[in-house]
Amino acid sequence: MVHVTTKIDRADPADVARVGQYTAATIHEAQGRRGSVSPAITPIDRNMSFVGSAFTVACAPRDNLMLQVAIHYAQPGDVLVVQAGALAEAGMFGDVLGNACKAKGIAALVTDAGVRDTQELRALGLPVFSGSISIRGTVKETLGALNQPIVFGGEIVRPGDIVKGDADGIVVVRREEAAEVADLSAARDAHEAELIQKYWAGGTTIDLCSLTDVLKAKGLTTDIEESA
Repeated sequence: MVHVTTKIDRADPADVARVGQYTAATIHEAQGRRGSVSPAITPIDRNMSFVGSAFTVACAPRDNLMLQVAIHYAQPGDVLVVQAGALAEAGMFGDVLGNACKAKGIAALVTDAGVRDTQELRALGLPVFSGSISIRGTVKETLGALNQPIVFGGEIVRPGDIVKGDADGIVVVRREEAAEVADLSAARDAHEAELIQKYWAGGTTIDLCSLTDVLKAKGLTTDIEESA
């Protein structure tokens, strides 16, 4: 017998929305370069992006039984994070299940396995990130865990953590850190916007990034000093 957890604690929706305003790269940097998922997991369309609470799923390789169970129990705004043994050669998700997700208001599907029916999924508009595109079918045989911590793309994902994905990758934010990470991301965005303005005003990378003393300490010399 396998008991699955269907009820999870999620971050405050306002905090999820605030985190979602920022890019995955900004969030990753803002929270101390933590939370990045393997870049091998990519969107089927680079214009796709998402944010939501993680609903974690553990599937056996080439078996999507627990994914179907997860779609049944997931709530609107959840992100299905599906660990399938990193068997990227199996197309465990396609347009039929995509429509089931879209009808329920599920925010996105991310898996380390493969997906198929990508043209239909793009037209559907459901964000889908996967380890590969594969037409190879799956079975529905093996029970597994729902809403337990999983290792996904090299990162520990807990049910209810915030997951953000865009063209550059996927990042995980701990549920209890959501408000703080949103503040840190806002500060980083503001700092980068200021730097960009200064570059256009004539500032240089060495000056604005305070690299003069760093480069000198490392022994960097240029022909400018030699000709002075």
